[in-house]
Amino acid sequence: MRALLTAAAISFAFAIFLTPVFLRAFRKWGWGQVIRTPEAIENPSHGAKRGTPTMGGAIFIVGTIAGYLIGCYTANIPPTLSGWLVIWLMVGFGAVGFIDDFLKVRTQHFGGLKSWQKIIGQVIVIVPFAILALNFPDGSGQTPGSGAISLVRDLPMLSFFFFTPVLAWLLYLVWLSLLGVGFSNSANLTDGLDGLAAGVGIFVIGAYSLIAYWQFNQACSGAALADASAEACYMVRDPLDLAIIAAAFVGGLVGYLWWNAPKAKVFMGDVGSMAIGGVVMAMAVLTHTELLGILIAGGYVISSGSVLLQRVYFKATRGKRLFLMSPLHHHLEMRGWQETQIVVRLWIVSGILAVSGVGIVYVEWLAVR
Repeated sequence: MRALLTAAAISFAFAIFLTPVFLRAFRKWGWGQVIRTPEAIENPSHGAKRGTPTMGGAIFIVGTIAGYLIGCYTANIPPTLSGWLVIWLMVGFGAVGFIDDFLKVRTQHFGGLKSWQKIIGQVIVIVPFAILALNFPDGSGQTPGSGAISLVRDLPMLSFFFFTPVLAWLLYLVWLSLLGVGFSNSANLTDGLDGLAAGVGIFVIGAYSLIAYWQFNQACSGAALADASAEACYMVRDPLDLAIIAAAFVGGLVGYLWWNAPKAKVFMGDVGSMAIGGVVMAMAVLTHTELLGILIAGGYVISSGSVLLQRVYFKATRGKRLFLMSPLHHHLEMRGWQETQIVVRLWIVSGILAVSGVGIVYVEWLAVR
């Protein structure tokens, strides 16, 4: 527990106290937010946000790494492969977002990378993660990831390795790519109002920190396997390390939110929103809760789901719109809701969904013990 608190505190302090230093550098480099003209016309308040320093996601990315390493050091817990895999996805997805953000501010155009270019970049980051996740077993033979789709635990009937090795690896990579692209773009779509994406991320990653710490306390061991309740233990490698880095990430987001709350002094940009998606994916895969992650990260899924529904409805009705504007938070803006009202209520919804996911983990444990 000391490592978790230390990691969160260091990351929080880094973000809340050093953000002004980063902002001065961002302004000097001309890293100001670019707003689409149609968006500024339909939502005049968004036009006023043009020029606000962006790429602030770099702040909590660096803060998370610092908090994680210091937390491990103070508790004398060496960083593990699982922790480094989370960092890999966080930094890798963040790098793809940084390129997108940099192109926008350099050209002063909202275009940035094309959608297919972002996906290719994300897949390039996912492939090494996938390979490493199924290798380097620990002393008990556990690897960070598994070759099966998971809900609260692995579902053996949904194992990819029922097939030939080549097909199994192909299906495994496709599955992880769907998770990574889905979570990352969902977080990216949610980043449309001051404090929204960061606040949702605190609930989502906070829930995963609790789940990982619970798995650490109920981890399978020689004694547990000999007990009648062995089925209730968790075959998860490095759960404590996952809890530590998740706590560090939450601390960084809380510190960042101080400056991102309405009226925002900084935006996280794609570098931040994609990094959040990377952390969500990594935690879902490494805690073996991939399908449950859709519920836990429901605050983000709502945004991507509303965009998908809008497009499907538009095509099915030949031009009619289900929402005044998508994602959902922009629809609520168009309906006259205040920005802070939307943000706080979506925080509440996200918190309920994340807590529900944690509750399902606990109920499942009670059912099998």
